[in-house]
Amino acid sequence: MDHTSTRGILHVVNSLDYGGLERVVADLAIEQRARGHSVRVLSLCETAGFRDALEGAGVPVLVAGKRRTLDLQVLRMLREAAVGAQVVHTHNFVPNYYAALAMTGLRGRALVNTCHNMGTRLDNRRLRLLYRGSLHRTARVAMVGEQVRRRFVGDGLVRDAQAVTVLNGIPVQRFGHDARARADARERLGIPATVPVIGCVGRLVALKHHRLLLALLPALARAHPDLRVVLVGDGPEEASLRAQAASLGMAERVLFAGARDDVAALLPAFDVFALPSRTEGLSIALLEACAAGVAVVASAVGGNPEIVRDGINGRLFPDDDGDALRSVLLALLADAGERRRLSAAARDWVATHASVEAMAARYDELYRDARGD
Repeated sequence: MDHTSTRGILHVVNSLDYGGLERVVADLAIEQRARGHSVRVLSLCETAGFRDALEGAGVPVLVAGKRRTLDLQVLRMLREAAVGAQVVHTHNFVPNYYAALAMTGLRGRALVNTCHNMGTRLDNRRLRLLYRGSLHRTARVAMVGEQVRRRFVGDGLVRDAQAVTVLNGIPVQRFGHDARARADARERLGIPATVPVIGCVGRLVALKHHRLLLALLPALARAHPDLRVVLVGDGPEEASLRAQAASLGMAERVLFAGARDDVAALLPAFDVFALPSRTEGLSIALLEACAAGVAVVASAVGGNPEIVRDGINGRLFPDDDGDALRSVLLALLADAGERRRLSAAARDWVATHASVEAMAARYDELYRDARGD
């Protein structure tokens, strides 16, 4: 499929608020436009986040304003938008069943879905039934990692012939990793140049398991008295996490940086990037940390082991194992040479396997397959 043969691609998301899924969709849509495709993005819910970045790059954004579980006005708007597309590309579960309903009776248009995580929300029986029903009208389902594919196919949700693995990708060139980038990042965060910093990027929700990292702070601070932890993101757990840090006497060491649109500029401030999540698909935050030349530590869950080869381009630790995480963090904070070795290998891996260009090319192939071209 050449870059100009898809006359219309419509991406459908639940929202464009700051998050890993939304970052992928924005980067993919912008890259597809640069490759000559006609691309639009429709958000089911009222949205902000990446909308400005998309529109600034010439990608139109439609906002449907969903207000109820089954919103007929949203279905009408989505159907009208789908009429002008050859490929309707939905992201995760609610957008797919909305699109499947809206496209009823429309011919000559392929519905493609991407599963961006391990599907924990599908424990909700109603959502599972609606999503499963929508897959009968879905030509192909892309999984962002092989572990995600195994989960959905193994659970019988997606047929093996329907499922394809397409790794997430990021614009690697956006991420600086030199001394100037580090100095600028420290200045943005108001952190002294010489103190050790552990950082994490992600929504402040229970599944990201920030509590495990904060619980280790007293032990880590005994070895590194100037240590700081930076949490980039917002969410319902923020008040609880602030209270936890205060109860440990660590409140002054933890910077809650909030949801940010300058994550690429902040990452070089970190000496170590820690991702203690209980579940992940293929983490954009982890890919971005690798691209920024930061030594990464991640829980061995979901797609994390597809990015991190323990001891080769980062470190893995068993899920919810605080002792193991503490040992890895202490070792990396004490060894700048090891951090440099791991981070260089991680950056090389991302540039080769997880660039936005590689992702867009793979979706070109997937669209052609879905349409039967």
